[in-house]
Amino acid sequence: MESRHTIPATFTHKQPLISIRPISAEDTYALRQAVLWPNKPLSYVQLPDDPDGQHFGAFVSNNNDDNDAERNNSSSSSSSRDSKQQNSEESLVSIISLFDDGSGAARFRKFATAQLWQGKGVGSALLSYTIEAAARNGATSIWCDARQSALGFYERFGMSGEGEVFFKGEVPYLRMSRALP
Repeated sequence: MESRHTIPATFTHKQPLISIRPISAEDTYALRQAVLWPNKPLSYVQLPDDPDGQHFGAFVSNNNDDNDAERNNSSSSSSSRDSKQQNSEESLVSIISLFDDGSGAARFRKFATAQLWQGKGVGSALLSYTIEAAARNGATSIWCDARQSALGFYERFGMSGEGEVFFKGEVPYLRMSRALP
């Protein structure tokens, strides 16, 4: 059964619907590349561990009127045909991949939100969902290699830096982590 988490975004007066659900690794690649490494080939953002991970996507409704949002919200429990119709009315705007390292720690990687949707709560909703998923899976902590430019974002989720800044290409990173309940 497909797990779905739906919340209204709070950044416009129309409040488009945000739907978070599992997706395939392949569904993450285009957004990973476009946001994180636009000057690299698609193969650069594909991870050897992708088949072992959980991948989540945040979708927003392409229709912003209240009737469409209400219809989309009620269709989550409708037939498969209705679900496919809903999917055609949504855009994938944020992605994340979650991996269990086998020692009780979960790691998220390749977290990316389309530039037009950054700062509007979509990535925050997706990261919250991912942290909850890691805890449900039995992880006792969660960590990531965070771009230095995003450290403040991760700190708002209770994550703190550890170790020294390191580089991937010319981009500075810091490992960040937190305990899970």
